Parts: sequence; structure tokens; C-alpha cells
Amino acid sequence: MKFSRDGVIRALGDGLLSFPITDFDTQGRFDRDSYRRRLEWFVSHEISAVFVAGGTGEFFNLTLEEYREIVSVAVETVGGRLPVIASAGLSVGSGKAFARIAEEEGADGILLMPPYLTECPQDGLVEYARQICRATELNVVYYNRANGLLNVESVRQLADSCPNLIGLKDGKGDIQALNRIVKTVGDRLVYIGGVPTAEIFAEAYLSIGVNTYSSAVFNFVPDMAVKFYRELRKGNKDVVKKITQEFFIPFVDLRDRKAGYAVSLIKAGADIIGKPAGKVRAPLTMPTSEERSQLERLVGIAKQL
Repeated sequence: MKFSRDGVIRALGDGLLSFPITDFDTQGRFDRDSYRRRLEWFVSHEISAVFVAGGTGEFFNLTLEEYREIVSVAVETVGGRLPVIASAGLSVGSGKAFARIAEEEGADGILLMPPYLTECPQDGLVEYARQICRATELNVVYYNRANGLLNVESVRQLADSCPNLIGLKDGKGDIQALNRIVKTVGDRLVYIGGVPTAEIFAEAYLSIGVNTYSSAVFNFVPDMAVKFYRELRKGNKDVVKKITQEFFIPFVDLRDRKAGYAVSLIKAGADIIGKPAGKVRAPLTMPTSEERSQLERLVGIAKQL
């Protein structure tokens, strides 16, 4: 861990957050060298933190051994220039194992993913997160989405009982519920926008004090992604509106054609710009040739924005 807790909080609270895809070779194996080059390219841009092996990085499709290698490469490559946050989750036991590896390999924090599959009561979710938080010295950001969705009282309980819980990443897009959490829990936590294609919610997030979000499209249109965030923070509504209308709305329409395209389209986009990372692993699927052509047109539009 190269950053202090306050340093990580500052990085996550102000600036664009990047979530790199994970590189696989033609045989579907983790490609260490390609991943290293991708991370070097990432940190050459105006971003404030790197979240590795996240949702966009197919955390759900990685073995523990691959995960260790990914975190190791990331920490070495980023080299203390930015905080490196890795993922953990699935079950209490596996969550502790992922967190332990992240700690051993020098990550600055973990993004705690929802439990695997089963529906969960609120008190059970709090205990799931509490046990993993207490098993690590790392900073923890809870990913509030899917079957791991905490309500305001559960977030408050978790924040009160886990000093190393530093943030909440929203994956639902329920602005009313998120606003209640922000107003109730306050600056005890840092809040991150994290719905798929978070830029489409960026103005709503900002209106309730959520200043940062995860940008998946940064993987293939980084200059536009950085420009959008910069102009959003400046209050330049005309530029934000233009980019939203011409790129993000068509992209979301394409993304919504099939489950999993929030990841698959990102890998296709990386390939389109000459930075391939291989194909997604099952159960995800790659876009069709017609959908890829539509994405190519959007990449062309992004270059002009």
C-alpha cells in the first residue's frame, strides 16, 4: 500500500476513476505484457485512481491465481503514481482471500462486490461486508448494487462499525435512495457513481454531491471521457449535453441490446482503436459484426467531440 487512507480518500473524491479491462490472449489466458502496456497508457491520462479486476475487468471470471498476477502487475506498473484498488467478494471466505492477496501485492484498497447469486437480507449483507472489512487493513469501498444493495440504515451501521470502510460506490442509479444515504451518512464516506456507463447519470450524481464516477468507455475513448468529466465539473452544460446526445445515448442504446454488453462493448472498443485485450469469457459474449460497426461509428464521433 503506497497511499495513506487520507490520500486514497482524496483521490476517490475528486477526479475521473478508471476501470481497465483485463487482457486475455488468443487462448483466453491472462496476457501480462498486454495488460502492463494498457496500464501504462491509462496512467498517462488525467485520472485519479485505477480500479483493477473490477466489473469491467471481469472480476467474476478470474481465478485467484490470475487475480494475484493482475494486482501484482498493476501495483508494479502504476508504481505509486495513483492509488490501485482491486476487487473482492463472492462469499465471506473468498472475499477475505481476495482481500488478503490484494494486501500482499500492495494494493491501496478493495472494491467489495456483492455476494454471489443468493438474495440477501439487510442484516446479512451488513455482516457479510463487516466480516470482510475486519479481515483486512486495506481501505474498502462497498459496491452497492444487485443483490448486495444496502439501504441507508445498513450503510450507516456498516460505516459505524468498520473504520476502514471509506466509500460507497452506487451501482443502482436510484438517485432518491442515494441522496438519502449521502445526506444521512454525510462525509464519513466518499461516494462514487458506478452504474454501467456512469456518464449518463453524471449530472444527477453531481447534483447531490457525488463528484466522481467510474468510466468504462475510458478504455477506448479516453480523451473524450476526460473532456466530459472536466466540462461537467466546470458546469459547461452545452458541452455535456452535446457529448451525451451524440455519444452516450447511442452507446447506451447499443449496450442495452444484450445483457453483459456493458463489458463486451468495452473490449470491442479497445480492439477498434488498436489496443485489443482479447475476447470476454463466458458467460459474456462479444458483439455481432453489425453491432461492432455501430460502435466503430461512435468511436469516430467521439474523436470529433
